[in-house]
Amino acid sequence: MSALWTAEAAREATGGTLEGRADWQVTGVSIDTRTIQPGDLFVALKAERDGHDFVADALAKGAAAALVSRRPEGVAADAPLLIVTDVLDGLTDLGRAARARTGAKVVAITGSAGKTSTKEMLRHVLERQGNCHAAEASYNNHWGVPLTLARMPEDTDFAVVEIGMNAPGEIAPLSRLTRPHVAVVTTVAAAHLEAFESIEGIAREKASIFEGLEPGGTALFNADVETARILADAAKAHAEDAIGFGALPGAALRATDISLSEGASVVHGTFRGAEFLFKVGAPGRHFAMNALAVYGVAVIVGADADVAACDLGQWRVPRGRGRRETLPIDPVEDLTIELIDDAFNANPASVGAALWVLISITPKDGVGRVGQGRRIAILGDMLELGTSEAALHAGLADHPAMAQVDRVDCVGHRMRVLYDALPPSRRGRWTETAEEMASKSHALVDAGDVVLVKGSKGSKVSLVVEALRKLGRDRHAAPEDETGE
Repeated sequence: MSALWTAEAAREATGGTLEGRADWQVTGVSIDTRTIQPGDLFVALKAERDGHDFVADALAKGAAAALVSRRPEGVAADAPLLIVTDVLDGLTDLGRAARARTGAKVVAITGSAGKTSTKEMLRHVLERQGNCHAAEASYNNHWGVPLTLARMPEDTDFAVVEIGMNAPGEIAPLSRLTRPHVAVVTTVAAAHLEAFESIEGIAREKASIFEGLEPGGTALFNADVETARILADAAKAHAEDAIGFGALPGAALRATDISLSEGASVVHGTFRGAEFLFKVGAPGRHFAMNALAVYGVAVIVGADADVAACDLGQWRVPRGRGRRETLPIDPVEDLTIELIDDAFNANPASVGAALWVLISITPKDGVGRVGQGRRIAILGDMLELGTSEAALHAGLADHPAMAQVDRVDCVGHRMRVLYDALPPSRRGRWTETAEEMASKSHALVDAGDVVLVKGSKGSKVSLVVEALRKLGRDRHAAPEDETGE
């Protein structure tokens, strides 16, 4: 494996000082000793715990060097260190240098929902047409973006960078660091309202991603959202080419027809005078719109559009982002449920999108104790909605898709508002915590049910997902486990 950074290149990028062995080279960059690989540069960031306390462990596990702001305790005199004034600034300098040395086409993605799914979808498409580098997980903040860039090999053909925010003023600096050729806003919705006065404020922050565009760059934005004018104005101010995508008339990249099935979404549309047709391997209008943006990016960066269209059909949703799974709840009798695992995050718009997916799937009748298969939504708190949180939670009761949901179970004190707003016939269980709901998993579902689990990450409804996955195993443990003998 070729070197990602030599000691001298890293020193030059950061302006730091080399101590100890100075002939090292690294093949990766890590901030976590639990996942560090031999040959990595360990970056001693300070968060809840000080990374300097783990430098000795990192070196013992095979790190080739460490980026630090002081000599840590417990390391050898000849330990390979790159000492900088501030470690986060040093990591940012590495990211800036990595961006400067590459000839890659760089794409930056933000949005109130769909960032990570769109990033992964775009990675899936572009890595089949060249060397593609993309952020791991949801590394989209003040340290995640520099880390993503610092990990980028020099010979990268395509780079996909996710940019997020929690407060005003965070996106533009990260976009300027990234210097994208294409910047994408997937959607604008009620998320992080604690930090913004209005949805318009969120739109302006999302649109600030266009401020970092390279000269001649392209802005791609959702033209179907209510705040599309704000996005369009910012795009025109900072981009050589401003392109709206969506299903409404007037979108330059337009989906003229979206057909949904239980396992896929088919999109027919037009772009730059040409018609296209593709299938994306996930049901849901929101996935279809994300795929529309991905198709547009592929065309803009010069990828083969026909190949991209074919590859979209092979993409699968990541865990926690709306992935559909068939789970056994009685392997002996071959009884199953359909799970939609959307437990990673939630806001009103993304919950609404998930409900549409839920009702698009037909339960199986006559296979369970209840007899009739049900559509069940297990919903956890939506966080960071500010003073509107009660109204936004309660408002889900009136979502059009709710009419076809048989039962709603609610987790968290915020979701209690929704629980109380539901008609009694649709109320399931309410618990204060996800742990409580998970402990009742055996009573929540029956064979033939279709079950959606969705909530903000902080609601911890992923615990409910894991409990549901264990049902089949737990029900068929060894006899001594069942009887306690």
